[in-house]
Amino acid sequence: MLQDTQAIRFYQKLTDALVEFRQRGYSVDELRLYLDGYLAALRHSNHLEPYLVHRLEEDVVRFMYDPANLTGVS
Repeated sequence: MLQDTQAIRFYQKLTDALVEFRQRGYSVDELRLYLDGYLAALRHSNHLEPYLVHRLEEDVVRFMYDPANLTGVS
């Protein structure tokens, strides 16, 4: 569970974007590519400590592959 306020903001932005892109018809593979690029940029920018980026990735991947979060969206 994320406790850092910046990490939580990034989590909210990422999950909102994933839901929006899924509603637009993007596949889960395309969402994963978006997530990988976002995380790479976050690592490169040094906005978060590396362990927080790793934890953020784990939580967002868990969100993305939870069937309740993205299914039922066109």
